Amino acid sequence: MADTAVPRTDPGTPTAVIDRDGLDVLVRELRARGHTVIGPTVQDGAVVLAELDSAALLPHGWGVEHEAGHYRLRRREDEAAFAHSAGPQSWKKYLHPQRVRQWTADRDTDGRLTVRAEEPDPVSYAFLGVHPCDLRAIGIQDRVLSGGRHADEGYRSRRARAFVVVAECGEPGATCFCVSMGTGPGVSDDAGFDLALTELVDGGHRFLVRAGTPAGAEVLSALPRRTADQETREAARDTVARAADRMGRSMPPVDLRDLMADTREAERWKDVASRCLTCGNCTMVCPTCFCTTTEQVTDLTGDHAERWQRWESCFDLDFSLLHGGPVRTSGLSRYRQWLTHKVGTWHDQFGTSGCVGCGRCIVWCPVGIDITEEAWALDQERSGTPEQAPEGPATS
Repeated sequence: MADTAVPRTDPGTPTAVIDRDGLDVLVRELRARGHTVIGPTVQDGAVVLAELDSAALLPHGWGVEHEAGHYRLRRREDEAAFAHSAGPQSWKKYLHPQRVRQWTADRDTDGRLTVRAEEPDPVSYAFLGVHPCDLRAIGIQDRVLSGGRHADEGYRSRRARAFVVVAECGEPGATCFCVSMGTGPGVSDDAGFDLALTELVDGGHRFLVRAGTPAGAEVLSALPRRTADQETREAARDTVARAADRMGRSMPPVDLRDLMADTREAERWKDVASRCLTCGNCTMVCPTCFCTTTEQVTDLTGDHAERWQRWESCFDLDFSLLHGGPVRTSGLSRYRQWLTHKVGTWHDQFGTSGCVGCGRCIVWCPVGIDITEEAWALDQERSGTPEQAPEGPATS
């Protein structure tokens, strides 16, 4: 079991219990402090992220069922608000938007050109219901987009204003493998959240709340709450521990960096290439993929121009375009680049894996390619053992 499977709580951490009404007060309090509250809600047959003006908009009573290439909502027997695993969107949508204008240029009647840089959006987000795997993804993007010599100032500005409320996972899905990646289903007190919720629906609908920052403690003090009793604390720990034992997927228990380096010429790449559509869905739904490109657009007069930054995918043929043509012309080379970078060479660049075990790339692949299945197959080919599906705990 990974270190983050069961939350580690410092005895001095501000902790309390709130009920469902307290959750609504939390939303109102965050809005009153100037935050735009973003959280999960049900729209268009999925749990998606959207602005909330009330906790009533949370997906109370909704869960999801998913498998490779499959996603469906399902009604639950209780009114849990956060008992759903990763949906098609991640918080990247708000911190690292899909399309951002960088500058505008205008030519006046005298032919003089004026260029104006786009100022970062001053919005202050409060993210409600961030799963632990997605909290780790935010931390990875912090390293990628805020560190180094070429920081993304727009990202840095949005991230600095963000207030993060984690919802520890009590019900993993069939494609979840956060335990393999050490990213969940619980969070430790130093994980980088402002508040952490553990939802309990047995013996009354309630939430154990822990503050991870002074800002979080200040918000917690404004909520209707009661002292966290030992029974609730133990129930919260048990909920997260049970979730850790019910992962639907797992990665092979090997060093994935070495696995990727040792299997560059494996036959398995041909197998996955025969199925991959190179559509890029996996990179679009991935909470850590960060690649972008830029494009210039003009109006019909030619007197107004804009530069936009937008998401790009390493599955696009033009992604590796150099003078003379693209470097990666085959689907095999593009899929291999994505996977080996995600769980292998990402370590060399950023000191961590680029995969957090959320399972989105499995669910939203049109042909159901499974990153964990491919990793197991590569490991079995490397070791010369017969290919077989890994055994793991069933997800109920």
